[in-house]
Amino acid sequence: MGQSTATAIGASFALTLDATFADDNAKPKRILLRSSWQTVNIGDIAHTPGVLRILETHLPDIEIVLFPSNVDNGVETLLRSRFPKLKIAQKESQELEEAYQTCDFLLHGSGASLVAEKDIRIWREKTGKPYGIYGITLPPKMSHATRATSASSLQKTVDVLSAASFVYFRDSKSLAFAKQLGVKSPVMQFGPDAAFACDLRDDKKAEAFLQKHNLRTGKFLCCIPRLRYTPYWTIKERVKFDPDKHQRNERMKEHDHVLLREAIIEVVKQTDLSVLVCPEDRTQMQVGREMIYDKLPAEVLPRVAWRPDYWLTGEAISTYVRSAGLFGNEMHSPIMCIGHGVPAIVCRFDEQTSKGFMWEDIGLGDWLFDLDDESRRQQLVATVLQMAQNPAAAKAKAAKARQFVEMRQRETMEQLRSELG
Repeated sequence: MGQSTATAIGASFALTLDATFADDNAKPKRILLRSSWQTVNIGDIAHTPGVLRILETHLPDIEIVLFPSNVDNGVETLLRSRFPKLKIAQKESQELEEAYQTCDFLLHGSGASLVAEKDIRIWREKTGKPYGIYGITLPPKMSHATRATSASSLQKTVDVLSAASFVYFRDSKSLAFAKQLGVKSPVMQFGPDAAFACDLRDDKKAEAFLQKHNLRTGKFLCCIPRLRYTPYWTIKERVKFDPDKHQRNERMKEHDHVLLREAIIEVVKQTDLSVLVCPEDRTQMQVGREMIYDKLPAEVLPRVAWRPDYWLTGEAISTYVRSAGLFGNEMHSPIMCIGHGVPAIVCRFDEQTSKGFMWEDIGLGDWLFDLDDESRRQQLVATVLQMAQNPAAAKAKAAKARQFVEMRQRETMEQLRSELG
């Protein structure tokens, strides 16, 4: 073979090899997103569009396949409308089997725990491909449980977390607990709950409701009630009545709502703002009526509205962004508020796990109130009033927290980009 012939063959092979690599590089990476836990809570709904928006912003060329637990009650339509390229693979479907074959990485979305631990194990066994955990709480006791998680169950979780490419915890206390348990993932850091990034909107419904109840943009606060344990037995057929949880709720409900009422009274008396009592989940309309609205003095009621029905995340956010701020016993409505620069005060108690402490992690520790801490809870009313009376300062504080959250979102996506190669 002459030198010119060999050179030509070599050049041809090099061109073929370059073309092969070019094809490989041109092929978009695919992520299987395990998320969408339930639709009876607007916060659980918000996790998925939140992480989808983060991925859309920072990794726009990535293809996403959503593996949901539940997207009923109109949520699938909301997701497809906002993210028209989204593919959805339901449990035990052919689409899911294909996703196991074609996806390069599994991303477990934000949640109250490692919600889909079982599914991550299946992913590992079926594919051997990498996975990461995005914005979870790791609690010694689940928020729905009355007893601490067993050591054997925690060890199984430790094993799954340790094999993850990265684990982002949505509160620093969870990160500390993971280290205490011996989790060995190479990247373990604070990573904000994905719901901060949720940008679903339903302006038409929000504006109609506000107009009906004489709530003007920038001239009302939102207030959210919550019992110690969500009484799922009142809204889910498969959940049995739990007398221990019910008794705990009954014993603590006045304790946990009396200061919310006092804050509403002071806001109405000392400012020109109104207050909207609204829900985060399907059980809270009744709680808001019983524990807040019906117990308020008659003279403040003309400037207090009570929402009698549940809403989806888009309408809620469209309402929150028109408010002057929010306070109450829930977590994800405040998260969505801060994600849009709206001031938000969080009240927590032990039954809610450690997720509320993320407010300290994002620089809002003085807007976090432990209702089980008597000295701390007594400062709640004054803090709500201060937020109402100083809107510019409150918005600046919220904006600073939002900037920090968005910085961490960008950094976590840089890590994911690195993992995807």
